Amino acid sequence: MRFIRVVAAPRIPARPNLNTRTMTSSHSTWRLTALCGKLTLVTGLLLALFGCATMSPEECLTADWYEKGVRDGMNGQPRSYIEEHREACSKAGVIPNAALWQKGRSQGIERYCTPENGLNAGRRGQYYRNACPPELEPDFLANYRAGYRVYESQQRVERLASEQRRKQYQLDREKDDKKRDRVRRQLRDLDYRLRGARDDLYYEERRLYR
Repeated sequence: MRFIRVVAAPRIPARPNLNTRTMTSSHSTWRLTALCGKLTLVTGLLLALFGCATMSPEECLTADWYEKGVRDGMNGQPRSYIEEHREACSKAGVIPNAALWQKGRSQGIERYCTPENGLNAGRRGQYYRNACPPELEPDFLANYRAGYRVYESQQRVERLASEQRRKQYQLDREKDDKKRDRVRRQLRDLDYRLRGARDDLYYEERRLYR
């Protein structure tokens, strides 16, 4: 197919109107800003819709629900977690096999709810979702809470040490003598609090091995 090039008749240039050009530029900028805002909003909505789903549509279509249950159990997910899979997979028109999932989760949760794993989960600061069965929960929780106390103590030490570094940087750059005196007092207070936080951390770690 051949294309015919159409040449427009020459137009006599009009005398430029500065006000019109300024208004057009402002209007174009406004439209561009509005478009960017809409794109950002749409992107955020898409992330909210799909980013937090427990499974993608492809995973739903190919899922081995027993194995999925085992993995979820080993990750400490509660029995109600199947409902989140149900919601995620509804977008793909898939209904999870809840019986197989619960059977697999029962196997996985036994591996999760051990005293050793309770200690490790607590020390990592993981959130416990009340997933362990009654016969396993007491020993798991005792170690989880002990580990979580260590985690909290570590977080306090790290926060204070970070604040101390920030204040030291501020002191090194400050030229005003009065402000330098104030920062020095703050650093002394931080040093005292940091020593106390480290003592608390040492105490909590010692308690783990009594």
